[in-house]
Amino acid sequence: MNSGPEVDANLETADRLLTEAVNAGTTLAVLPENFSVMPADDCDRLQAAEPPGMGPVQQFLSERAARLGVWIVGGTVPMVAAVADKVRAVCLIYDDHGVPVARYDKMHLFDVEVSDQEGYRESDYIEPGPVDGNTVTVDTPVGRLGLTVCYDLRFPELYRALSVAGAQIYAVPSAFTETTGKAHWEVLLRARAVENQAYVVAAAQVGVHANGRRTHGHSMLVGPSGEVLDRVDEGAGWAVADVDVTGLQRLRARFPALTHRRL
Repeated sequence: MNSGPEVDANLETADRLLTEAVNAGTTLAVLPENFSVMPADDCDRLQAAEPPGMGPVQQFLSERAARLGVWIVGGTVPMVAAVADKVRAVCLIYDDHGVPVARYDKMHLFDVEVSDQEGYRESDYIEPGPVDGNTVTVDTPVGRLGLTVCYDLRFPELYRALSVAGAQIYAVPSAFTETTGKAHWEVLLRARAVENQAYVVAAAQVGVHANGRRTHGHSMLVGPSGEVLDRVDEGAGWAVADVDVTGLQRLRARFPALTHRRL
C-alpha cells in the first residue's frame, strides 16, 4: 500500500485489496505496517491511537475478516501506550469470524541515521513493546504464524525464538525506507526464511508519503528454501502463494538444521 494521513481513504484501499486477494483464494492476509495511517507529521499518530478492543481500525479489521471469511494480520495499528505522548505500534491478528486472537507490540524501534541527510527516530513517538511475553505465535489454517514488524527483521534472535515456539510462517508487515530497502530488504527476508526453514510473508509500504518518506515496496512471499514465491514489485497490489506445511515438514526432516543447533 501507499498509505497517507487519511484513515478512511487507507481503509477503503485496504478493503479493495483484501477483497481482490480473497477472490484469488487467500485464506490468510497480511497488511503492511502503518496501513491505516502514514501521517504528515509522525507525532500525529497520537490522534489516531485506539484503546484495545475499540476504534474504527480495529472494527474494520474485525468486520472485514468476518465478512470475507479470511484471517487478517492487521499490519500495525497505533494504540494507546503507557506514556501519554507516544503510541504502541501493534500488530493484531483476527480469525475468519472477526475475533482478535493475537497481539504483538513492535519491539525494535527504528532510531537510525541512514545518511547525513536521512534519519529516523521512532522512539520519539512510539513506545517499544516489552521483551518478556512478547514473542507471539498463533495457529492459523495455513500453519503456525510468528508475528514481527519491519525493523525486527534485522534481529535474527527474535525469529529463532519464534522458531523454537513452533513458527512455520513469519509475518513481516513493514515500511522499509527506499534507501535501506534497496540495500537489504530482499536479502534479509530470504535469510530469515532459509535459516529458520520457514515461510515469510512480507507486506510493505511503497512510494512517497505525506511526510516525504519514500518506502521501498517490493512486498513478497518467500519459501523455506529462500525462493521468492510471488511479489509486487511496483505500486500498490497484492501477492499470493500456497503454504505447503507437509512439504515444509519433509524439508525439515531431510535437512534437520534446526535440530543441529549447539547454542
